[in-house]
Amino acid sequence: MKYVGAHVSAEGGVQNAPVNAHKIGAKAFALFTKNQRQWFAPPLTEETIRLFRENCEKLGYKPFQILPHDSYLINLGHSEKEALEKSRKSFLEEFRRCELLGLDRLNFHPGSHLKLTGEEDCLKIIAESINITLSQTRGVTAVIENTAGQGTNVGYKFEHIRYIIDLVEDKSRVGVCFDTCHAYAAGYDIRNADGFEKTFRLFDEIIGTGFLRGLHINDSKKGLASKVDRHENLGKGVLGEEVFRLIMNDPRFDNMPIILETPEESLWAEEIRKLYSYVK
Repeated sequence: MKYVGAHVSAEGGVQNAPVNAHKIGAKAFALFTKNQRQWFAPPLTEETIRLFRENCEKLGYKPFQILPHDSYLINLGHSEKEALEKSRKSFLEEFRRCELLGLDRLNFHPGSHLKLTGEEDCLKIIAESINITLSQTRGVTAVIENTAGQGTNVGYKFEHIRYIIDLVEDKSRVGVCFDTCHAYAAGYDIRNADGFEKTFRLFDEIIGTGFLRGLHINDSKKGLASKVDRHENLGKGVLGEEVFRLIMNDPRFDNMPIILETPEESLWAEEIRKLYSYVK
C-alpha cells in the first residue's frame, strides 16, 4: 500500500503535525521536530509528547508513515572541529527527540565539504558522525537523503551513499530517502519508464533497495544534471507526470512515507488525490 503525504507544519507544537496532515488527506507526513532554523531547542514537554502520540494514534499514523527531517543547519561532514561538534550535538538532540516521540527514522542531508577537504574525506566524517549518534541512541534509523549536488554537497551519487553505508557499523539502523527532484538535478533521468528502470536498477545494484525508507516526491524547476535544488509542484516542472505514475504503481515503494515537499502548500491536498488517482 502507498502512504502519501506532505511535509506539514508543526507550528504551535509537534502535536499539531498529525492534525495538519489529516486535514489534507495525507496517509503519511514529514515534520521538523523543532525550528529548523535553530541549532537547539527547548526540550519537548511531557504534555507535547503525550499529545503527539495521542494524535498519531487517533488519526492512524504509525511510525513507519512518518519521516521527520533534521535541521538544515547541520553539516555532519564539516572538517573543522568546532563546527563539526556543533552539528553532531544538534544531530544527537534530533535523534533523542525522535526517540521521545516514538518515531523510528530521521531523514537528513548527508553534508558538505565546503572546499575544506575532498569528497571522500567528507563522506568518512559523515559516517563517523552517524556512528557516534547511533551509539548513543536506540530505535531510530538514520535516513540519508540523496542530494542534487548543489554547491559542495555530497550524496548526489549513489556511490557516495553506498560509501557512507559501508562505514556505518549498525547497518540495521541506516537507510535512504530518494528525492525525485534531487535525483534528476544530479543527472539521473527518471522522466520515462526506461530511465526510471535504469535508475532504480542502479540504485539496487549500488545501494540496495532494502535500504529504502522513504521518498520525497517533487517536480523540478531545473533541468537534468543542473545540480540545482529547486522543487516545483507536480506536473509544473521539467519532470512531467510519468515518473509519479510509475512510483505510485511500483511495489518497491509500498509501506513507506512518500512525502511531498512541493512549494505551493495550498495544492497538497489536490496533489495527494492526483497521486492516488494514478494507481491502476
